[in-house]
Formats: sequence, C-alpha cells, structure tokens
Amino acid sequence: MSFSSLNLSAKLVTVLTELGYCFPTQVQVETIPAILAGDDVMVGAQTGTGKTAAFALPILQQLSEKISVDNVETKVRFVQALILTPTRELALQVHQSFVRYGKSSDLHSAIVYGGVSIDAQAAILQAGVDILIATPGRLLDHLRRGSLTLKQLAFLVFDEADRMLDMGFKDEIDAILKQVNPNRQTLLFSATFDKGVFDLSHTLLRDPKRIEVGKRNAVASKVEQRVYVVDAERKSELICHLMRSKKWQQVLIFIRKKQGVDKLATTLVDAGVKAEAFHGDLSQSVREKVLQQFKKGDIQVLVATDVAARGLDVESLEVVVNYELPFIAEDYVHRIGRTGRAGNSGIAITLYSEEDALLLEEIEAVLDTRLPQQWLEGFEPDLTRSSMDIRKTRKSAQKQRARRRAVGSRKQ
Repeated sequence: MSFSSLNLSAKLVTVLTELGYCFPTQVQVETIPAILAGDDVMVGAQTGTGKTAAFALPILQQLSEKISVDNVETKVRFVQALILTPTRELALQVHQSFVRYGKSSDLHSAIVYGGVSIDAQAAILQAGVDILIATPGRLLDHLRRGSLTLKQLAFLVFDEADRMLDMGFKDEIDAILKQVNPNRQTLLFSATFDKGVFDLSHTLLRDPKRIEVGKRNAVASKVEQRVYVVDAERKSELICHLMRSKKWQQVLIFIRKKQGVDKLATTLVDAGVKAEAFHGDLSQSVREKVLQQFKKGDIQVLVATDVAARGLDVESLEVVVNYELPFIAEDYVHRIGRTGRAGNSGIAITLYSEEDALLLEEIEAVLDTRLPQQWLEGFEPDLTRSSMDIRKTRKSAQKQRARRRAVGSRKQ
C-alpha cells in the first residue's frame, strides 16, 4: 500500500518520497483515513511504529486545505492544532516532524516548553501560529498570561497520554480542557494502555475509533531482551566490562534517580568511556547539546533518567541498558523502545539484583512473558547472602516504588 492510497495530497506524498518514506506503517494505514474522515481516535501501538506521522500528516493536509480556502495570509492566525507531549524531548521531536512533513505548506508551527524564556515564546505565539506543540505546564502558563487562545482549535492531540498521567499532569490537562474549543477533533496516542488512559479517554473522546496495532504493551519483535543477574554493588563494574568486551559504540543506560545518573556517568568517564549524564536538573540548552552529541556519535554512552524514555529517537541505537528497573512497569516498554526502531534490530539488557524481584515480576506481567535470567562469567551473584538481607532489600525497594507512584515524577 502507498501513501497516495491513504488519500493524502500529492504535495504530502512528494515530501514523504523526498524524505525516503516508501510505504506507510500499519498504524498509519489504519489511523490516517480515520482522522481524515473526522473521527476521534484512540490509538495504541508499540513505540517506533510511526505514530507521529499517523497524526501529523492528516492534520497538515486538512489545515493546508483550510488555509487555501480562507487565504489566511490576510488574517490573524490562531492555534488550530495543539499537540500535548509529556517531555521537552518528545515535544522537540514532534515539532521537527511537523516542520519536515509540512515544508511545502504555508502553515506556521511553534513549540513551547519549560526551562527557556517564556517571553520569547510569547512573542512567537502572538505573531500567529497554526500548529502548536507543547508540554502541559508551560502551555498553561501561556494561557494564563493570555499569550494565545484555544477557542479556534480544530485538533487536540495527546501524544504519550499514559506518560502525562504518570508524570502528574492530570490537573494541568483538566485546566487546559476548560479553555479549548469543544467542537474539536481529539486524537489520543499511546504506546501503552492502562486504566488511567481509558478513564482519560472517556472524558476526551466522542465515539472514538479505537485502533490497536499489535499486542498491547508489546516491544518491537527485533529487540533481544537479556537479563543479567549481578549483585547491585557490581553493576557499574559489569557495565565497564561489557563496554570493553562487546565494543559497543552507542549505548543508552537508564537509572531511576538523578544522583545515580551522575555517579555512573563519572564512573564510566574515569574508566575511559565517553559518557554524559542526562536528566531534568540540566538546563534545556545542555540537554539539547548532549542529545545532539549522542545522536552524532560523539558520545558513546548516555546515562539518563526516564526523561529520555519518550521522545529520544536515535537512528540505529545499538543497546539499551536498564541499570535499574523502573518503578512503573510500562516504562520498561518505553525504555527499550529506544532501540529496535523502524524495523531495526536492537539489544535490551537488564542488570538484575535481588531487590528487583517484584519490579521484574510486574514487567513480566505487563509483557505477558517471562524474561529468562542468566549469569555472566566472573560476575556471578553472591549466593551466600542471607534470606533476611534479601527480604530487607526487597522491602526497601517496595517502599520506594510506592512513594514513586504516589508522588509521580515531573522532573527526572
């Protein structure tokens, strides 16, 4: 099936051909016609399957047609499409996609997120924007300042809705919804579905078309998942060993806390590995610089919190490592979804110690599969530890997980 068979305009098809897009993915085949038909949609598909193009292309087409009819150049521009994302990195990625796909149109797009000047953003908005990509908190700041209005909104997109809820943005979402045009078309996209997402969909969508591509909460078929059992205090030693023995050139490592990220990045640099930390305490300019260096291959290892689990798109990323398992099982899917994208193969490694037992069980329940554990020679776990010590570490991990879920994580 070709893109032209999805009723996309000749201009858009030409742009896609120039970008090297030969055939639509399954989620695009099922979603684009539904959006063009005016349906609200609730779409679930594993990460890396082309969800951004699935909503960007039909929005660009319909707004381009509207501008052609209205001759908008003689009028004030209002935001007609709003795409909400949970993180700055995902917002940047989505905005770049709209710019690339819409290069042959007269549409104006912009991006707003925290960590940078709000006044500079306000000036761009007041000059007139058709398509806005935003994180919820900063968007709400602009609405309260009067930098823009959403009364003309035709499309409202929730990208990675489950992550927005995990990060505690429900109040911001509710406040934003009070200011949007009720006669809009709403599109909800997520790589994972849970009760929170379904509850949100009931308040957002009108008779939606539900589209699920592949098994819910699944990972890409070409991602090989490995679980290495190792004592917690030897994890950094094992990482250094793997970097030397496997000769990996591009690795993304996930750790739950910012302090742990900084510590491991320093350890790797001391061991002669080109590594950088990536988390919410870094300024936006530093985060963008580090990401660009990683994408270009100037950095061998990026050590990150879950702020990089969504929105980080690195072509042919070889390996993702769970140095620590996430407290929210669905985040595991998004972490390892940074590799094996667009049909490529990848490796997802988990460093597992006894305190991770409950977390691994929850991940296996979400995946509906067992993840076989293995030992690496020279890094076998110490089996002489007492059962009392093991119970203590598991109990401590359980308390941390409960606190993490209750508080959420706005800044990782």
